[in-house]
Order: sequence, then C-alpha cells, then structure tokens
Amino acid sequence: MFISPAFAQDAAAGAGGLASMLPLVLIFVVFYFLLIRPQQKKMKQHKDMLEAIRRGDKVVTGGGIIGTVTKVSGDDELTVEIAENIKVKVKRSMVAEIVSKTEPADSEGSSKDGEKDADGGSEEAPKAGGLKRLLGGK
Repeated sequence: MFISPAFAQDAAAGAGGLASMLPLVLIFVVFYFLLIRPQQKKMKQHKDMLEAIRRGDKVVTGGGIIGTVTKVSGDDELTVEIAENIKVKVKRSMVAEIVSKTEPADSEGSSKDGEKDADGGSEEAPKAGGLKRLLGGK
C-alpha cells in the first residue's frame, strides 16, 4: 500500500546531473556579472590612470594627502610636493586619484591661434606657467 523508499529516491535521481548543476551555474554567472567583471574593469581604469601620471598633476594619495607631482622617478616612484618646499616620495600604486591633470606641453612652442600683432606680423607670446595656462592667463 505504501511506496517503498527505494522508488521515491529513484524518482528524484532521474532528473539528471545537468538539472542539479544548473543553479550553481546560474549563481556563478550572476557573481561574474555583478561582482567580478565590474571589479576587473575598475582595476584596469585605475592602472591606466596610474600609468598616465606626469609632472604637474595634482593627486590624492591613499593616505588622503593632496599634492602636486614634481618628479616621476622610474616606474613606481613619484615625488609629490604637499606644501611649499615640502616634498615626499610616494609609490605610484598608492595614488588614489588624480584631482587635476596638466595639459601636455606644445611641441616647438607653436601657438594654435596664429595670433598676429597690430602690424600683421606674428609674434610669439611668452610662455605662461601651467596653472596660468589652465586658468586662461597669457
């Protein structure tokens, strides 16, 4: 009258190995798209940012110190000026973010505008410092 336990176990095992693996595969896919892939993308962006650091950039270190890069030494060392005449050496990997970037220097000092003076001749304007150039000074 009652079904023996052997038949009940046999019916559950008949679903196959693929159906029992499907939840594990789905969990891995969700973890990949929600956790692993965005973390890899963020790490790649941070690596690219670290490679693009150059002299004059204003950076924030991992310890929260804000300063201006005065020298790039080798592949993994920066000299950062945190106050007037106070410079510290920082590992490149400890830079958390770049607050402001400097523009690359123009080649040969050529002006993009082709400015001309009053009598029609072109005259080279004296080069302004990096901060003055960013703020529009001449």
